[in-house]
Amino acid sequence: MYVAWRDLRFARGRFALIGAVVALITLLVGFLSGLTGGLAAQNVSGVLALPGDRLVLHPVAGASATFADSAIDDDIVSAWRSAPGVDEVIPVGIAQARAEGPGASTAVALFGLDAGTSFAAPRRDDEIDLSAGAAKNLGAAIGDQVTVAGSSYRVSAIGDDDWYSHTPVATLTASAWASLQHRVGGTGRPTVLAVTGSPAWDAVAADTGTTASTPLASLTALSTFRSEIGSLALMIAMLFGVSALVVGAFFTVWTMQRSADIAVLKALGASTPVLVRDALGQASVVLAIGVGVGIGLTALLGAVAAGSLPFVLSPLTTLAPAAVMIALGLLGAAVSLRTVTSSDPLTALGSTR
Repeated sequence: MYVAWRDLRFARGRFALIGAVVALITLLVGFLSGLTGGLAAQNVSGVLALPGDRLVLHPVAGASATFADSAIDDDIVSAWRSAPGVDEVIPVGIAQARAEGPGASTAVALFGLDAGTSFAAPRRDDEIDLSAGAAKNLGAAIGDQVTVAGSSYRVSAIGDDDWYSHTPVATLTASAWASLQHRVGGTGRPTVLAVTGSPAWDAVAADTGTTASTPLASLTALSTFRSEIGSLALMIAMLFGVSALVVGAFFTVWTMQRSADIAVLKALGASTPVLVRDALGQASVVLAIGVGVGIGLTALLGAVAAGSLPFVLSPLTTLAPAAVMIALGLLGAAVSLRTVTSSDPLTALGSTR
């Protein structure tokens, strides 16, 4: 690293430029990762909070099972409850509705399930539980009245910040939810079953014409989640590719300019592994500084933006992208090592001059 350090000190401007580019790309990747995490949480956190080992959906007319189309009748509920190995079956209704509170009105994802589970639910039909986001949007507190589809409910509790398809969650009892659905022209049938136990999942699902997936795997049944996360993940992958190309191109040009110096070092006895470590060490320093600055800016701007944007600041959205950026940058820099490994010491002795 002796030559690498001297090179870094001598050409500070050039290395500062590539470091700034790496920092900006890291900022873009980190901020987009945090935004992706925030949007995902506002899309699926309510589903992930449901109780049960598997979530059971009923496909319609041979199509793929989705939360939007699934409707489960009493026969399916009874079949799952009577299946060997099933400990508990909780029918859950999910529907979009508009609620009016003391401060404002807003769209909510209306969940219907009975109390006694790990998911916050009211105990009486005239009560409603609000997520933190719903309470904030409605300007409601415990004890206030909230109106949904012409029916008034008392706020009995304010729970976690749960969301479903980018709308905050509000929860009614199963009977109150079904009654409200009937009044607005719905079937009143539950959307999903939260099943706990260890039955023969595939066999019971085949017998009942349903699908049984883990809560995480069931997220693909949300069409908005698939399209949204797919688009953002593609952009993140493209930025990772750009970072590898930029760093690789910079060090390729830089190494070509140093070809004569590298040949001199070889003529003086420097081995190829030493020169390779020297070049990769130089790239590591530039990448570490650039990525560190980028992640620092991401954390700073993310903390400021979290109040107005769906942004998640966590190791998964900061440290993980940083590690991938450094790895891809070193991979790109490794492409430039052909000049190091193929340099001819005779070049330094004047054979081509």
